[in-house]
Amino acid sequence: MHPFDESLFRNVPLWAAFFCWCTAQGLKIAIDVVRRGKLDLQRFSATGGMPSAHSATVCGLATSTGLCTGFDSAAFALAAVFALITMFDASTVRYAAGQQARILNEIIEELRKDRKIRPVKLKELLGHTRVEVLAGMTLGIALSAALTAWWTSPAA
Repeated sequence: MHPFDESLFRNVPLWAAFFCWCTAQGLKIAIDVVRRGKLDLQRFSATGGMPSAHSATVCGLATSTGLCTGFDSAAFALAAVFALITMFDASTVRYAAGQQARILNEIIEELRKDRKIRPVKLKELLGHTRVEVLAGMTLGIALSAALTAWWTSPAA
């Protein structure tokens, strides 16, 4: 049996997580168009912003895993713990790193004015606010529940 046979395409939690990520990243682009008035397709692969694609993905994975294997399964427990750690990291460690990058960029800009240094702009949008994480979590749960129900229904 080949590792990439049709069973890969029947892995509902995997595809639910993937669709949650794509949807969240697509929403980031749409929100940026509304906020800034310009289309930036690079946002599709960028971190940070509303909603958290990391949160949507891992919550989509956990929800679909729970629906497919049972919320009392070891697979769901692994996915749920993975989701909690990912969301905590996005809203604390990565968010703080982004704030530090913003401050360092301001310091570098001030130093550049006084000296001839070549500034290297650090990426500031790394993590998420708690609202962005909550939005991603809600999106991931709702979308994966709908996708899993549709995908596993007898008519699908």
